[in-house]
Amino acid sequence: MSQHAPLIIDIAGTTLTRTDRQRLKHPLTGGIILFARNWQDRTQLTALCQDIKKVRKDLLICVDHEGGRVQRFKTDGFTHLPPMRALGELWMRDALQATNVATACGYVLATELRACGVDFSFTPVLDLDFGESSVIGDRAFHSDARVASLLAKSLMHGLLQAGMANCGKHFPGHGFVKADSHTEIPVDKRSLKAILAEDALPYASLNTSLSSVMPAHVIYPKVDSRPAGFSSKWLQYVLRGQLDFHGAIFSDDLSMAGARRLDGKDVSYTAAAVAALEAGCDMVLLCNQSLVDKGLAVDALLQGLTEAQLKGQWEPNEASEDRRQSLLPTTPALDWDKLMTHPAYMQALWLVP
Repeated sequence: MSQHAPLIIDIAGTTLTRTDRQRLKHPLTGGIILFARNWQDRTQLTALCQDIKKVRKDLLICVDHEGGRVQRFKTDGFTHLPPMRALGELWMRDALQATNVATACGYVLATELRACGVDFSFTPVLDLDFGESSVIGDRAFHSDARVASLLAKSLMHGLLQAGMANCGKHFPGHGFVKADSHTEIPVDKRSLKAILAEDALPYASLNTSLSSVMPAHVIYPKVDSRPAGFSSKWLQYVLRGQLDFHGAIFSDDLSMAGARRLDGKDVSYTAAAVAALEAGCDMVLLCNQSLVDKGLAVDALLQGLTEAQLKGQWEPNEASEDRRQSLLPTTPALDWDKLMTHPAYMQALWLVP
């Protein structure tokens, strides 16, 4: 069996320290997520990504790079991508033009990241814009699930043209609740039938196009008392069973408030990670803990998950590892200088609003 490497971790700075390298070499580490603090300029980012790949070629270098207010790299030539709501507004004026622009945005997003060595972005947001959620807000394409699905598919087509996989989030839907799961545990009291008819509709209609999915740290008590990312009912029965999704499943950040309280109790990062993996996640994220106490929480999770594996509390999963590796790009990336004169990039750039 191939080693299952389910952990996506982060680093504190703009270069790898000796400790970072040790953590990235750990057999349970499957990737790294970058943030704005890891960015200085394109030269630095490219060098950092090269150093990460020197540690292990198979590490998945990820970032939250959606457009609008969630875009980690915005200077030194990176295109300012619009919030996804702008594409939804364009749809209302010209639907065909909106799908074309969405593809252009996906292509520009992915080619620029890949030119610097980044493999993967956690995009697109499939949440619906109910006008309630401040944390989602203009990150959503539209309030209509059909419009959101078609615009997301168009954006994903642009990512695919650039050789990048995609991630639909936050399953089954985060747009209906007001609370921010970074700081609270949102509760959505609607029925499974209502959620499947609206919020989860994009996951059903895009099950042949989605490479990966990230569940919400939201509790839907009429389905399960646990947040979706820790619920086998949501991940195994609904997402994989009813909606026939076969791609990778990431947990959302385990350091968020919505991830640290399960069954009415506060739990450790290790317990949260084991719960997510046992529920059906292929990979789990722990973000921003490298900044606290020299990353003791990162080391504790690596050690804790290793011990949990030895004790049989979770089983490494070969299918999960295959799904992780399937997210790595398989086509060569254009370097920045070649990209800037590439006809497809120039055409796409002209379309980005």
